[in-house]
Order: sequence, then structure tokens, then C-alpha cells
Amino acid sequence: MRVDDAIREFREQRALRRGRVPSVVPYTGYGSTSWVRVLGRVLITKQLPTETPQESFRGWRSFTGIPVDGAPVRVTVGDVVHHVVADRGGVIDVRVEVELEPGWHRITLQAEAEGRRSPEVRAPVFVLDPSSPFGVVSDIDDTVMVTALPRPLLAAWNTFVLNEHARTPTPGMAVLYDRIRDAHPAAPFLYLSTGAWNVAPTLGRFLGRNLYPPGPLLLTDWGPTPDRVFRSGRAHKIDELERLAEEFPDVKWLLIGDDGQHDEDTYSGFAQRHPENVAAICIRQLSTSEAVLAGGRSRKDQRERATDADWTYAPDGAAFATALEQNGIL
Repeated sequence: MRVDDAIREFREQRALRRGRVPSVVPYTGYGSTSWVRVLGRVLITKQLPTETPQESFRGWRSFTGIPVDGAPVRVTVGDVVHHVVADRGGVIDVRVEVELEPGWHRITLQAEAEGRRSPEVRAPVFVLDPSSPFGVVSDIDDTVMVTALPRPLLAAWNTFVLNEHARTPTPGMAVLYDRIRDAHPAAPFLYLSTGAWNVAPTLGRFLGRNLYPPGPLLLTDWGPTPDRVFRSGRAHKIDELERLAEEFPDVKWLLIGDDGQHDEDTYSGFAQRHPENVAAICIRQLSTSEAVLAGGRSRKDQRERATDADWTYAPDGAAFATALEQNGIL
């Protein structure tokens, strides 16, 4: 971690001496009527790719920015200004007090480094309706898009080399999510993944291009920690689910994942600890070729017996829709 910090500090100081200005990459946040979780990242980078549909670039370009350690950030919500600080990876992940109505809002972010201020950017924030008892937490890799990510070489290829327009959506899942949104208009959609914050803009464009409901991305920083060379993706998912249970104790979550990583274990453990917060669990069954690339398929029997949650295994969105109709969610 110390080596990583030293390299990052050298790159940051070199870029600032050359007159580069930090910029804030805004991410979608969420919250309640009294607080919001602000998400974003402070980077020194060349001009970011545009949001136009025809824009096309390789994944490695998402990792060329230089994170700014401890950058002061000005967060403006309506007429109220909050002063927060980014972490060592430049990630802004803070909770601020607000007074907002349920629905979508825009907040303003502006960073400062070495006396230089970034341009102001606007970040979307979804405020949950206190009366809404239902929400969706969805995995991304091999759930909403086919990636075969767990194997390291394939993960590197998909993340750094593959053109973002070459990513394949999972059959029927966008239609399923749209039907869920129609049935539960106030429900939040949160996309929980072990992916790095660097790819958040790419994932956001993918979700929008394939007509998935908009929602916050809950990603992680791939850098080392004091006790690990590489961050634990499974621990990240567990921590985020525990946080949601604490923040929204009255919401029942529809948990959607796949059987190629640790989603079954993660969701099963959450359902045992917080049965009151689980509406149902949907696990996408990988195809034979996808399971081989993902390192195998897990067994489901023990996890289903360990919880009282309603489990559904299916290969695509259409089969999930049939099951969700039967248990009343659709």
C-alpha cells in the first residue's frame, strides 16, 4: 500500500506541476429524505470520453486517470453547501444531511487541489420514498451482462482490452427489470459489483444503452489495503448489503445474482442475518460455456435449505419473470 501511495503521489505532483487541473467524475448517489450518500471520484485526467452513443474506446483508458489523495470537495445540495474530503484513492463516498423529496435530484460537486479548482459537475441522486417497502439489488457481471469475469486472464481482457460496445447484455434481463420498475415505480435499483470505480462511467453507459433502469453503482477500489494485497470483492458485497439493511430497515430487497461467483453464499448469509429485508433471491444459471469460463458452477441445495427466502434459479430474464409472477412480485 505504501508503494502504491508513493507512485500515486509522484504521478499527482508531476501532473500538477505541468498545470493539469483535477476533475470530479460524478457517480449516481442515493439516500432518504433526510440524508444522501454522495459518490464520485477526484482524478487528474485528460478529457474524459463523451457520453454520445457512438463513442467507443478500449477499457484501459478508464484506468489512466490519477487519483487525488485527500482532495477537498464542495458538495452543494440545493442552497446548502457541504465540505467533504476524498479518500486516498480519490473516491468520494460520504453521507450528508439534506431535506429532499422522494425521487431523482441533482447535486453539484467541485474539487480543489494545490489551489486549483475543478469545473463544477452535477451528479444524480435517487431519494427513496419512505413508504416504499421494496427495492432491487443486482449484480452486474454475468447477471445483467455476460462477462465470464472470475478467471483472471479473461477479467483482464474484458476490463482493459475489450471495446465497451462489445459487451453483451444478458438475454431478457433488461425487459425483466423494466417490468419490475413498472410494478414498483418507487423502487430503487442498485447495481452491486466487485468491479473498480474506474469502470463506473463505462458501466453506466452500458446500462443506459441497453435500457436498464438507472440507479447507483456500488463498486470498489482495486488498490491494496493495510492487510491485503488485493481487496476482497466478496467482503465488499457483504459490507454494502449490511449497510443497506442498516440504512433502510423497512425495505425488502429482491437480490439478483448468478451462480458463477459468490453471489449465492453472499445472499444466503444476508438472508440468514436479515430475513426481514429479503423479498426473494434470483440466481441466474450460467450456460455450460459461461460456467467453464467462470471456473465452475456452485451447488444450490445447501443455501436454499439454510434460509426461508424464496429462491429462484433460471437462465434468463423471461424465466425469472414467470417465477416472480407466481410469488407476487410481478
